[in-house]
Amino acid sequence: MISKEEVRELLTSTETYRIERTVSTGDMDKFQEAICAFSNDLPNSKKNGYLIIGAYDNGTLSGLKVDDDLLKKISAIRSNGNILPLPIMSVERFEYEDGELLVAEVSPSLVPPVRYRGRTFIRIGPRRDIASEAEERILLERRTSYMAT
Repeated sequence: MISKEEVRELLTSTETYRIERTVSTGDMDKFQEAICAFSNDLPNSKKNGYLIIGAYDNGTLSGLKVDDDLLKKISAIRSNGNILPLPIMSVERFEYEDGELLVAEVSPSLVPPVRYRGRTFIRIGPRRDIASEAEERILLERRTSYMAT
């Protein structure tokens, strides 16, 4: 899992294909789409993606208090059946002087494409989008390359 200092560094950087920040705590579709997109790792960076809840786009904290219900809700995304195959992820709460953050760390899938409710989401720079047929094909070919002979 990422360290507290590494999270602070992510807050000072811009949103990229690996980082999504939000202050919203109720938009479960948005969270699940982001986790799906991080799992697909279209650029093939082989680096983890981070959904950071409780921070504005400029990196300042919103003053969020992360409670057990929010932790359970975000952790349940992994196995609620909406994202298949199941993502590899961990969820952690970080406390700072100016608020708390909930960070979901998502590892790239070894069996892409990963789909949320039947749709393949990917990151295009700082935004999330639905994959085109050509992009899905790239992910399918990657799955084949990961298989052992």
